[in-house]
Amino acid sequence: MHALIVVSHPDPASLSHRIAAHIGEGVSLSGLDHSFEIADLAAEAFDPRYMAADRAAYLRKAPPPADVLAEQARIDRADDLVLVYPVYWWSMPAALKGWIDRVFSQDWAYDDRPGAEAPKKLGRLRVHLIALGAADQPTYERHGYLAAMRTQIEHGIFDYCGARVVTSNLMLEADPRFPASHVERAREIGRALFETSRQLAAAAL
Repeated sequence: MHALIVVSHPDPASLSHRIAAHIGEGVSLSGLDHSFEIADLAAEAFDPRYMAADRAAYLRKAPPPADVLAEQARIDRADDLVLVYPVYWWSMPAALKGWIDRVFSQDWAYDDRPGAEAPKKLGRLRVHLIALGAADQPTYERHGYLAAMRTQIEHGIFDYCGARVVTSNLMLEADPRFPASHVERAREIGRALFETSRQLAAAAL
């Protein structure tokens, strides 16, 4: 099985990159037939701007841009998609949101034509969210931010496309033994990635 780990942070020495790397390490340790690829949006200079070419593709007046097709092919090769990102203004960074805006395009991720029988096209894809935040858990809960993020990201993006969010982890600076505890947890998330997906898929049958 194969995982695509997408990390969105401009600093390669950031905790986000360390978390992504240790998730990959855990995947490697989980089985000989398991593999992963890390997509570093900053290092690869993916353009997150939704431009005229993306609009033309949405209107079915032109094929999707080449960089979008390349990212879609990456996802098509993966069984599980893992997003690793810092929480910016109670959401994901603009670079990651723009990646989703452009890559999760019509006719590949969904079909919004009237009467379409299968508007959700990513039912096979399993998603794992790893968000890193600075506030503590009571703050997120007290202000309803955790629920808002889940509504926006889990429901608003992935459920619309049929992709299932299998796990959602919020790693906070206020947690004990930060950041060592998060690095250890990331490795365990990677190790259990496909097993968790299989268990939840079986439970849904």
